[in-house]
Amino acid sequence: MRQTLARFLLLLLSFLALPALTVPATAQEVTTSHALILHGTPKYPADFKHFEYVNPDAPKGGEVIQAAIGTFDSLNPFILRGVSAAALGLTFDTLLQSSSDEAFTEYGLLAESIELPADRKWVAFTLRPEARFHDGKPVTAEDVVWSFETLKAKGAPFYRAYYADVLKAEALGERKVRFSFGDTVNMELPLIIGQMPVLPKHYFADKEFDRTSLEPITGSGPYKVASFEPGRTITYERVADYWAKDLPIMRGRYNYDRIRYDYYRDATVAIEAFKAGAYDFRLENSAKEWATAYDFPAQRQGLAVQREIPHELPTGMQGFAMNTRRAIFSDPRVRLAMNYAFDFEWSNKALFYGAYTRTESYFSNSELASRGLPEGEELKILEQFRGKIPDEVFTTEYKNPTTDGSGNNRANLRKALELLQSAGWQVKGGKLVNAAGEPFAFEILLSSPTFERIALPYAKNLERLGIEASVRTVDTAQYQNRIDGFDFDMTVDVWGQSLSPGNEQRDFWGSSRRDEQGSRNTAGIADPVIDQLIDMVIQAPDRDSLIARTRALDRVLLWGHYVVPHWHIRAFRTVYWDKFAQPDITPKYALGFSDTWWIDPAKAEKVNAFRRRSSN
Repeated sequence: MRQTLARFLLLLLSFLALPALTVPATAQEVTTSHALILHGTPKYPADFKHFEYVNPDAPKGGEVIQAAIGTFDSLNPFILRGVSAAALGLTFDTLLQSSSDEAFTEYGLLAESIELPADRKWVAFTLRPEARFHDGKPVTAEDVVWSFETLKAKGAPFYRAYYADVLKAEALGERKVRFSFGDTVNMELPLIIGQMPVLPKHYFADKEFDRTSLEPITGSGPYKVASFEPGRTITYERVADYWAKDLPIMRGRYNYDRIRYDYYRDATVAIEAFKAGAYDFRLENSAKEWATAYDFPAQRQGLAVQREIPHELPTGMQGFAMNTRRAIFSDPRVRLAMNYAFDFEWSNKALFYGAYTRTESYFSNSELASRGLPEGEELKILEQFRGKIPDEVFTTEYKNPTTDGSGNNRANLRKALELLQSAGWQVKGGKLVNAAGEPFAFEILLSSPTFERIALPYAKNLERLGIEASVRTVDTAQYQNRIDGFDFDMTVDVWGQSLSPGNEQRDFWGSSRRDEQGSRNTAGIADPVIDQLIDMVIQAPDRDSLIARTRALDRVLLWGHYVVPHWHIRAFRTVYWDKFAQPDITPKYALGFSDTWWIDPAKAEKVNAFRRRSSN
């Protein structure tokens, strides 16, 4: 899917918080802590030894190889230009880091302590004196301030939206930095700032930050770039003297000596390479491949493992996203008609082996998803906007159109045609045209051939309505350029969600992001009601309010019909060569492969022996 900043940060949206560990020192009720939490109390106290879901004595060593699809031409993941290499986040540390068994908590990484007043109008971080970049230079408050100002001014558009309510950052000494938020009520701003990667100001003294570059940026994380071939492969090497390796939040983590990503043209080639032993681990996103592709000798002999690992993560929304900047998709009746034309039940049966559940919420698989009819606090919120939002929000539970799965969806197509006719479209000479005689024609833009088998039958259904929908798959770089510039009609997009939605919703649906190239507002939404609901989510004072406000936002988004919803699954589908070991406890909100698993030498030797025999 898309390779915007969301590819690096969206899977980091677990948020931090405020425990009461010291007596407030001033009339401002400033609390000093080792962690931040949005609502509630952190699971781990200040003197904890390690996270529960790690093996603190996990052995270090070995190399793991994974696959990436497409190409890369940049080692700067923080800017809009270029296609950055996979997993560059391994090389950069942040002020705080989330735990994977709590929904909203983060603990000090670069920061050894956090100060936060009761009104949450600012946050201050004191850096650890031992924090170092890979070149040995200390991480300073000046680096933090420079990183914030540079990311906001020259980084990808995501940062400007994410940090919009942060007024300023100032160094209060060599190791202390303070961020001020003014009078804005934005409960998660301290958490968001804690997620910020800290970059070395000295490294960029003679370089342009917003230029693509194939020179590795000096980081402070557990890995550094060891070698690469642009567009083909990149290898990360564990930093043996990593400054944070003995911190409680790092014990038992980042155990591989080397992590390598090899690039493949498409998923089909990558699967065959996996079965041939070219790499070690893959997440399988195709139900067809999951059901049919992995019956091969190593799997039958128990040397390769095919395994579903359940999780409790929100599954977000994936769907055919319509660009409402285009006139043909400006009418919600037309957008709803697009949903009636999609036969999910047939697709699930014929293409997906019955593996999926249809998505009916932007926050699916979580308590944040709207359900039934609005009531209680959620209803009170929505009543403020009665007359400005669809009446169905109050009267009808959102449900996608359904079919019997036979492939004969005439009833839904008739409904789709009625909606199109009510929006001013008519069938003439077998073609759907508007009052000016212009045909209803558009392109479905894809970045991978994988989705062609879904998009092509969908286009065939649209053809029965007199609509000409062409399907076009382009290379990764061209796709990214067109998406960033909103040069598309319909595409497949994914909006991942955390258990604590907030400021990132502005980038997804906010009016201010509609025309900002590179934003995640793919659908081109510009609705004052949605803007207000996003602000309410951001300002939610407690968990119950956050749930009610998020459900209200979800409901209004659904009834706007901005996407044709796809499907989801509540597990990671993993396939890997049996050379790994993992902790007894699996984290609720992460897979943990990159940072909590390790290589078992005895298992690895069996795998390597099999590979050697197979290659002879």
